[in-house]
Amino acid sequence: MTWFESLLLGILQGLTEFLPVSSSGHLTIGQELLNLDTSAADNLLFTVTVHAATVLSTIVILWKEIENLFKGTFFTTKWNTEKEYVSKILLSCVPVMIVGLFFKDYVEQIFGSGLLLVGCCLLLTATLLTFAYYAKPRNKEDISYRDAFIIGLSQAVAVLPGLSRSGTTIATGLILGNKKESIAQFSFLMVLIPILGETFLNVIDMIKEPTLLSGIGFMPLAVGFLGAFFSGCLACKFMINLVNKGKLIYFAIYCALAGAVTIIFSL
Repeated sequence: MTWFESLLLGILQGLTEFLPVSSSGHLTIGQELLNLDTSAADNLLFTVTVHAATVLSTIVILWKEIENLFKGTFFTTKWNTEKEYVSKILLSCVPVMIVGLFFKDYVEQIFGSGLLLVGCCLLLTATLLTFAYYAKPRNKEDISYRDAFIIGLSQAVAVLPGLSRSGTTIATGLILGNKKESIAQFSFLMVLIPILGETFLNVIDMIKEPTLLSGIGFMPLAVGFLGAFFSGCLACKFMINLVNKGKLIYFAIYCALAGAVTIIFSL
């Protein structure tokens, strides 16, 4: 992978991470279009790297909210709304952490499984977004612990390439009756812990075994990271406004068309 190819893929990751169209699926499609022949481990390494970049962009865009949660959690001994919110985020992370700890090898194999799975998962993303669009709004005041765990389960399933993480978690939250404003912010914040944890584990692996970098190289990873970060900052702010306006049906149509074309192309 050249630095220019990694830049294109990084920008693609940043733009699609927050849009409900599956960043991992588009990365797979992008790699196929660029005719990149990389191993499953290399695919996962690059994916984790650019995901870490978009996590950083989330922190930049939602810094005020994160700062308030941090102060309310660690600078007071009283139980408050900030601690309750953080505890719900931690609960939502449990399912994806289980997947990461016990099914990591299987996930690596899935990321090298080709376009057919991506196309099918894009169709599933379109279905979820459609259900969310037509779901009867109940506008719950707060995300419950039960809803947080169910949303966390949907995030764990969304490790599949082509199944949008943001689309799946936001759609699940809306179907459960949560407010658009609440679920959009919760969806973007809940990914911070698992992705940062996965990034930390990969750094440890690279320290123990530097040959993990031999397939892609440091420069393409760095360029991809920067491309994903700057494009992610733009997409994060755009997506929050878009969810509040309830325009997810257009992404359902896009995912359905992209999924169909991807399936046909893979046959």
